[in-house]
Amino acid sequence: MIRVLVVDDSAVLRRLITTVLAADSDIEVVGTAVDGLEAIEKVDELAPDAVTLDVEMPRLDGIGAVEVIHRNHPRLPVVMFSTLTERGAAATLQALSNGASDYVAKPTGAGNVGESMARVREDLVPRLKALVGARRMVAAVPVVRRAAPRAAAPPQVLVVACSTGGPDALSRVLAALPAAFPLPVLVTQHMPPVFTTQFAQRLDRVSPLEVREAADGDQPRPGLVLIAPGDHHLTLVRRGASVRAQLDQGPRENFCRPAADPLFRSAAGVHGPGVLGLVLTGMGQDALEGARAVVDAGGRVVVQDEATSVVWGMPGAVAGAGLAHEVLPLDRIAGALTGLAGRALTPAP
Repeated sequence: MIRVLVVDDSAVLRRLITTVLAADSDIEVVGTAVDGLEAIEKVDELAPDAVTLDVEMPRLDGIGAVEVIHRNHPRLPVVMFSTLTERGAAATLQALSNGASDYVAKPTGAGNVGESMARVREDLVPRLKALVGARRMVAAVPVVRRAAPRAAAPPQVLVVACSTGGPDALSRVLAALPAAFPLPVLVTQHMPPVFTTQFAQRLDRVSPLEVREAADGDQPRPGLVLIAPGDHHLTLVRRGASVRAQLDQGPRENFCRPAADPLFRSAAGVHGPGVLGLVLTGMGQDALEGARAVVDAGGRVVVQDEATSVVWGMPGAVAGAGLAHEVLPLDRIAGALTGLAGRALTPAP
């Protein structure tokens, strides 16, 4: 059983979340709390396997509470409930920086109770199971490192995939890259609109590279990191002598838009063996087929290891399929990318 503590100042939402979770045979709600101070006390008292935490609460909000909970229980998964607004996005990103594992959208007043329950069930339950499962399981997926390409081409672009745990992991990687990093960087992080705008702004403040949300027609260049906007796939296309970013709202892949597979596939189609792919922590298998396309084109793929991943779903799927040339802890990834990128003879057009 997964023992969950539900924290929300709204009695209606506490009851809704508790009802949804209690209906799952693998989950037990062991307690509730109405604010951050009570949440901290209940975590110590009940020792739950996971916590759901509202962002905005009286006395102590979710941002402050998750900081204390993470400090006292660094491996305890905490999922934030957030509103899909600029204010909610800013608060949620700060909570993720403070140690939250993931977030889901808070049900709004629109629609009926049944729709709200279905949305919570679809968004929250898989996350809790993945996060707690990742905490409990060790070495569940065998790692098969792939030999480096025999005649490796100089890399021309770095494409990155990340999801659950990705905001913190990506922030640490980009902060550690040198200002003279010679490759354009394109990123797909599973996030909704509004969140990706603020996420790019936060990354721009910590990275020596320029980071911004991608716009259709952007020209990738060294020193620039483009983040896929929420609800849009980000791909690369060749237009004459130049390579451009392209946005579209094509079908969801792996239940996601943006998804990493379209980005990786398009990069392999445009740059062939000049693609350097990175797959960071995340739930599910997005980037698996994209990584296969990169490898088939002669490019290289680096993935984050299990020990430092919040959820080893995406990187584990790539590693388990034998598509990863390197499987590295988070603190070694920036150095490895810099070393591989140093082989670039000319920047991408």
